[in-house]
Amino acid sequence: MSQINDNVRKVAYCGTLGSFSREAARRIFPSAELIPCGTFVEAYEMAEKGNVDRAVLPIENSYAGEVASVTDLLYHGTLFVQDVFDMKVVQNLIGIRGSDPTLVRKVMSHQQALSQCAEYIAKRHYEEIVSENTAFAAKFVSERQDASLAAIASKECADLYGLDILEEDIATGEGNATRFAVLGDTPAPRREGENCILMFAVNDESGALVAALQVLANKGHNLKSLRSRPMKEKPWQYYFYIEAEGSIRGCARDALLSEMEKTCSMIKEIGHYLPEQHI
Repeated sequence: MSQINDNVRKVAYCGTLGSFSREAARRIFPSAELIPCGTFVEAYEMAEKGNVDRAVLPIENSYAGEVASVTDLLYHGTLFVQDVFDMKVVQNLIGIRGSDPTLVRKVMSHQQALSQCAEYIAKRHYEEIVSENTAFAAKFVSERQDASLAAIASKECADLYGLDILEEDIATGEGNATRFAVLGDTPAPRREGENCILMFAVNDESGALVAALQVLANKGHNLKSLRSRPMKEKPWQYYFYIEAEGSIRGCARDALLSEMEKTCSMIKEIGHYLPEQHI
């Protein structure tokens, strides 16, 4: 793992035992104390306030797309992305002993997991119930002991809460994976081959977005991702999230931001990470 993960003692994540976020945090920080949180906001704020050394939060799924609420936390908050890791995710339909998919009427999980398994859920005509976390959903199903209620979660969740796997690997498409970001209160040290993450809003004028992106291209930054999110404080206005190849640091950073400021009303450096890191 990267040297920026050395000497990390406490790490916050959203979920509980059996959650994919906990597994990601454990793999990235095998020696750290893992602090479970009920929401993404709680985990983020624990790192922001210095109650933990890092937070590990999901930022994107290969099928369901961005985790919008985490993107908004990055936009509004003060933490930096220090690393990003890909983790393969296997979603399973799990329920109480003696149940089977034909008995299930309602399925509970995190919104991202429900989205990842949307085709399967539609085929079975299940009613969806949104939970804050896949592990919380599994725990609830275990407590209810209702054969018509199931959760979508990991095999570890099934084992932890005494549930059966009713059907394995139900997510749409092969290679379902989630990207987890390591968040800290300082930028990561510069590393060879790193990518950068920026957020910005453009002026309300023709060609502003194209001009901002052209600055990145002129500086040699190959765009890897571009997404927009609504600025909740300004109805019908949007900010943009981008990932691009190369560093934005030092004098090069100052020159790039100076050029972008000509067409941008806001620019925020979110962090740097090494691409293609798998856990």
